[in-house]
Amino acid sequence: MRELKAKVDGFLKKYGMDYKNISIEKECNTFIAEMKKGLEGTGGTLKMLCTYLSPEGEIPVREPVIVIDAGGTNLRVAVVTFDSKKTPVIEDFKVYPMPGTQGELTKEEFFHRIAEYLAPVIDRSSKIGFCFSYPTEILPNRDGKLIGFTKEVRVRDMNGEEIGANLLTALRAMGYDGDKRVVVLNDTVATLLGGKAAQPQRSFDSFIGFILGTGTNTCYIETNANIIKVPALVNKPGSTIINIESGGYGKAPGSVIDGYFDTMTVDPGRQLFEKMISGAYQGQLILQFLRKAAAEGLFSSEFAARVCNLNELTTTEVNDFCLQPYSEDNVLACGAKTTGCAGNIADQVVVYYIVDAVVERAAKLVAINLAAIMLKTGKGQNPCLPVCVTAEGSTFYKSKLFKGKLEYYVKEYLNDQMGLYCEFIHADKATLVGTAIAGLLN
Repeated sequence: MRELKAKVDGFLKKYGMDYKNISIEKECNTFIAEMKKGLEGTGGTLKMLCTYLSPEGEIPVREPVIVIDAGGTNLRVAVVTFDSKKTPVIEDFKVYPMPGTQGELTKEEFFHRIAEYLAPVIDRSSKIGFCFSYPTEILPNRDGKLIGFTKEVRVRDMNGEEIGANLLTALRAMGYDGDKRVVVLNDTVATLLGGKAAQPQRSFDSFIGFILGTGTNTCYIETNANIIKVPALVNKPGSTIINIESGGYGKAPGSVIDGYFDTMTVDPGRQLFEKMISGAYQGQLILQFLRKAAAEGLFSSEFAARVCNLNELTTTEVNDFCLQPYSEDNVLACGAKTTGCAGNIADQVVVYYIVDAVVERAAKLVAINLAAIMLKTGKGQNPCLPVCVTAEGSTFYKSKLFKGKLEYYVKEYLNDQMGLYCEFIHADKATLVGTAIAGLLN
């Protein structure tokens, strides 16, 4: 096994995929420099989008707020109220098809459909929190202007339209009270706010929202004086949540194979960080590593041929292999005892070492992402007052290898070498609860 490990290590180093040589200190400094550029509006690869949402203030009790959560192929509606203990009470929860996923709609049809979904609860509150998890520019009035839908949602003439204003217009057209306040935010920001409310009895130095699922993103709380590109906030006391759009970070140390993989995607040169760590890309990225390993002679001829004939490899299939490397049901694990994909143990071990290295690098890059935020803000230096990281996403929680590796880097580097402390929490229904808080406080 040691010989196989040495062979894989040599292969990875040859193509610039040596996670051991990634300097956390150096990469944190680079990440922080990109954060500052984004806050100043001077370029860089991090958008550092201002949400115009403040995390401060006491959550009103016994005041209902209507919550909409739109993302993927579903749209969820609920009414949320916080009781005297600040515990969220979720009522009238319904799940509907996301308008535009079952056939193309006009703009008017799109908002009319959402207004119909709201009809049963529309009189419950004058406040609406709208978690809209599509590329959106948040405006100073906390409405959101759509940049563009992802491919599964088809609506004509929507780009550049304001989400909240159009929804209120649709409500008025249906005869409902349109004198309501709509606050638009995305799922990462909602996750941060949901985590902030999840443990009101705990003391934390600050809060981070972190998503690692199909995609990845991070948000955090920034002092207003540092948000140079928004003059209205610079001289305003307090702080504002910043949506980093960290999936677009373009300075992470990638390999030759990462560069090749990027050219195969629909958006070459964009979302480079996301392509290195997130669930939508990890399986296909690993497939490119396996194909190159096959070309370099690391596999038996039988397995090499099978790898080269694979058109697709999903992150779920990779994780299934890690969980059950001797299973007959997985494309990478179908047969140490048969003539299936991994026809001998050596092939399986080489696959595992390559997968392990890609996930190891992802964990190290996530640690850099989080450490950079803490260093930038000066938060998390007291072990008794850590930064609360509310984490969401299937890749974070379901990956067999990822979480343990991230915990190692947090302990070894953030805690022991950098003196930074954070605590990961999973908040129940974080998106709904966080959206409710945004609607109530802003």
